[in-house]
Amino acid sequence: MAFERIAIVGAGAWGTALANTLARAGRAVTLASRDPASAEQIARTRASPRLPGRMIEDRVAVAAASAALLSAQDAILLAVPAQQLRAVAGMIAPALAARGPAASVPVIACAKGIERGTHRFMTQVIAECVPTALPAILSGPSFAEEVARGLPAAVTLAAGDESLAAALARALGSATFRPYHSTDVRGAEIGGAAKNVLAIGAGIVAGRGLGASAAAALTTRGFAELFRFGRAMGARPETLTGLSGLGDLILTCSSAQSRNFSLGIALGKGQTPAHASAAGGLAEGAFTAAALVELAGEVGVEMPIATAVAAILDGSSSVDEAIENLLTRPFRAEG
Repeated sequence: MAFERIAIVGAGAWGTALANTLARAGRAVTLASRDPASAEQIARTRASPRLPGRMIEDRVAVAAASAALLSAQDAILLAVPAQQLRAVAGMIAPALAARGPAASVPVIACAKGIERGTHRFMTQVIAECVPTALPAILSGPSFAEEVARGLPAAVTLAAGDESLAAALARALGSATFRPYHSTDVRGAEIGGAAKNVLAIGAGIVAGRGLGASAAAALTTRGFAELFRFGRAMGARPETLTGLSGLGDLILTCSSAQSRNFSLGIALGKGQTPAHASAAGGLAEGAFTAAALVELAGEVGVEMPIATAVAAILDGSSSVDEAIENLLTRPFRAEG
């Protein structure tokens, strides 16, 4: 399987970074904006509005998303926020349906989250909205600004069919952007979604000035929660301890480049959830927290750190109350 023509729907920071990366790898890549006016401006200036100072590679075509454009692609990446993915998947569905079931196109989710209300993961949303698509997920420890600059990064690319996953990894990969392929779709999605919520908790620890020891404890115990939840959902251990699980958790729990970590810092310093969210931009974990806790309850998995983060975000608990509740939990064996 060869994927030479690739469209990226979503001209934000991550979509732009991926477009630059794929262009350097020699692919015919189109960065498709959902807003025609924005597409025209980006095509004219070659400047990314979401990555200040970072120019879009000359080899990247920029256009408004359209049925004609999308129906001509070998693969489509959806680089849009998790809670917007259903609307965008629905938008591209008619173009792909027109090609017929014999010409199924991989549609790769690049968002890390769980849909609120439905508790659907991203590939499930794609499958529901685009029945003719071949759903896949791209996840792992990667900051858009670094990837756009061409700095090295390794990620997970998961699809249900191993040959498809391997072919997509080859198509998207380069010397500096290395996708490791997997068939554990759910494991890759769980790692990306849960780590965003836990990173908010890590940021709260940093913002409250609780120290490096507390930060290490939260990250470690947070990973234990992620692992328990993943196993209950059928994820493989090697996925949860790999790039899209532990790797991404380490990155987002330790750097202010993470919007989730930065949101947590603001909360730890006393800002309200509404003010902190408005000031720091989109943090996927803020939308995923409640859905993650609800889904964990459905499968009988206790996630005290994620639950504390969700309670702080919905205003049912203060930061100090959440910290006290965690610190006064009964002593138990590690596991």
